[in-house]
Amino acid sequence: MKKSGGLECLAWTWGIAALAGVFVAAALWVLGGWSFMQGAFMGILALLVLGAVLTISMCREPARPANARDAYGTGNAASASGTSARATAAPVAAAAPAAAAAPVPAPPADPAPEPIAAAPDPALTADPAPEPTPAPEPTPEPAAEDTGPGTRPEALDGPRGGQADDLKRIKGVGPKMEVLCNELGFYHFDQIASWTDEEVAWVDQNLKGFKGRVSRDNWVEQARLLAAGGETEFSKKVDDGDVY
Repeated sequence: MKKSGGLECLAWTWGIAALAGVFVAAALWVLGGWSFMQGAFMGILALLVLGAVLTISMCREPARPANARDAYGTGNAASASGTSARATAAPVAAAAPAAAAAPVPAPPADPAPEPIAAAPDPALTADPAPEPTPAPEPTPEPAAEDTGPGTRPEALDGPRGGQADDLKRIKGVGPKMEVLCNELGFYHFDQIASWTDEEVAWVDQNLKGFKGRVSRDNWVEQARLLAAGGETEFSKKVDDGDVY
């Protein structure tokens, strides 16, 4: 887009930024499994950053060149002055007598000035800058709060046989949700399929940022079918690569 100024340029740049923000939010909701507030926040953040970048890069007026006529005018005046001086000096030189003038004694030479002592280098005399104090390492935040109603389901220290099930085949479990489930010790369909109502209530309460997702998307029913070797419409889309 050609750079321009004024309200038209601002309308174009911020319009493009708004479309990009809506696209980012929609992509996070649909593909990333993010909540509405999280996706909206990231969309607004993308709108502000892209709008500022486009405004600076596309709506800034270029610097005006200096007045060439003024720059050259001074040179022309100096040239004209030099020409006039030479024209005036020519008749004076022609009118000088042919006889050589008496030699004029040379003026006495001025004594050589005393050397000025150099100022000390500030870089050598300044005090050294103090070394920065290392920042303390942040304390890792727990994956979930072990609070709320219900009973915590039985968890595993790691996947059986070193191979976890693809929990993303359950509708409502995106990539981030799968990581969160693994951090809580849930790696397999049969674990989720065996949850009781009390255990579902606990997981719903302790899924940080995704509370209520287990019961809302019927994880237990889907996990029972997948644990038995069956498929769901959603798991077929995941297997075909149409979701992630």
